[in-house]
Amino acid sequence: MTPGLSASPKGRTTAAGRGSSPRPPFGVSAVSVLAVLIALFSLVPLGYVLYMSVATGWDTAVGLIFRPRVAELLLNTVLLTVITVPLCLVLGVAGAWLVERTALRGRRTWAVLLAAPLAIPAFVNSYAWVSAVPSLAGLGSGVLIATLSYFPLVYIPAAAALSRLDPAIEQSAASLGLGAWRTFFRVVLPQLRIALTGGGLLVALHLLAEYGAFAMIRFDTFTTAIMVQFQSTFNGAAGNMLASVLVFFCLLLLLAEVRTRGSARYARIGPGAQARALRLPLRGYQLPAQLFLLALTVLAFGLPLFLVLRWVAAGGPAVWAAAEFVPALAATLGYGLAGAAATIVVAFPMAYLAVRRPGWFSKTLELSNYITSSLPGIVVGLAFVTVSIRLVPGVYQSAGVLVAAYVLLFLPRALVNLRAGLAQAPKELDEAAQALGKPPLTAFVQVTLRLMAPAAAGGAALVFLAITNELTATLLLSPNGTRTLATEFWSKSSEIDYAGAAPYALLMILLSAPMTYLLFQQSKKVAGQ
Repeated sequence: MTPGLSASPKGRTTAAGRGSSPRPPFGVSAVSVLAVLIALFSLVPLGYVLYMSVATGWDTAVGLIFRPRVAELLLNTVLLTVITVPLCLVLGVAGAWLVERTALRGRRTWAVLLAAPLAIPAFVNSYAWVSAVPSLAGLGSGVLIATLSYFPLVYIPAAAALSRLDPAIEQSAASLGLGAWRTFFRVVLPQLRIALTGGGLLVALHLLAEYGAFAMIRFDTFTTAIMVQFQSTFNGAAGNMLASVLVFFCLLLLLAEVRTRGSARYARIGPGAQARALRLPLRGYQLPAQLFLLALTVLAFGLPLFLVLRWVAAGGPAVWAAAEFVPALAATLGYGLAGAAATIVVAFPMAYLAVRRPGWFSKTLELSNYITSSLPGIVVGLAFVTVSIRLVPGVYQSAGVLVAAYVLLFLPRALVNLRAGLAQAPKELDEAAQALGKPPLTAFVQVTLRLMAPAAAGGAALVFLAITNELTATLLLSPNGTRTLATEFWSKSSEIDYAGAAPYALLMILLSAPMTYLLFQQSKKVAGQ
């Protein structure tokens, strides 16, 4: 045994003379209090919806909810969801299966290209299509643009799940006489349930939250109607009741995802290393598969990018006016960096409890954040507008309120990454550093924080990407005179100044591209590739 050290009764090595296991760097009670305060803060939007529903009064609420306009919006939203989500599931699974389980030529390139559409915000995608085909409008156009924008949300988790599935079950099915198609539907597809329900939920929540893409094609949803109500009556009861219905719809989707996901888990627990999956030869289907992926990536990524570049060229040097362009870029970078840093700091107490003190308490606190993050940005924005005006009027339309809204909207993106980073930094390393004489906080900073830094950077990058492309909450909460790339793009595209909007669209794509690639690489890392 090293001189100056002694073994604890449980076999741990502790600093001589301390007589107990090394202490955690933070008081658990202090971290718990911080996590509870953050959870309560995250429930502000949900509390706003409940409060406004009660304050409106039963008779008024019933009259505002059960009317033809709400029925029309509900029908549009339901049709958009039940058509778009299955299409995204089919395209995402088809692309993932071709890339991960077939002898597809150029599959490494296709793997990246199928994730690339996430770099183009849905409202930029809509702008590109409308600038080329001005007659686009209605449900069909909404389904087209939403499907092309959001199918990667299914493709990425499906590809990750397929790449780590143990092929032994498929080989057993084949040995029993099942063909490739029957094996896929009876063996492979059930094992993708968790990935598909999660991806489908993300698509559905994005559909409920999207404003710009549908407003541009004149397709009415709850979000576009709420924005119209806000702009006309600022904080009217009609808009609040629409927000209540929208929140109810979001909670129904969360419950449906939990029920559909089930409790089954698929993991290899036997001895030996997992075999590599055999790739199915495409033979005569090689050309159709290549054409399918080419058409999909061209429509979802190539065409919108080409149209944006065409409008940039059409505008010439005049569209890059520094007086408008530089402040918007600076504000976007500033809010993105501030929001990413704040979100990482706020997410840390919950991540710490989830990894170092797991249990029902930490899971309940996490759930509160996931519920809030599932709410559309316009609901979070309206909540902060109401709360700030009624309780703290001086902070309304301040930078702090906008950053706080970003934190609530995108907290899970940081939380998931921090939790993974802490899980890869065992507390035993902290204990070893303390046994060598380091104070608890110093040991934590020098050991654990260094190990989790890459995960924290990844989470910050994903939050930065989300803030860069956020539109609705920014329109509602940004200080007077503040212009971001998203809001300046929206202002010019709303005036049919497509050439003037193009540089802002291009910069958002350029800022989003590396973050999208990081998300793709993280999914491959999770899959062990």
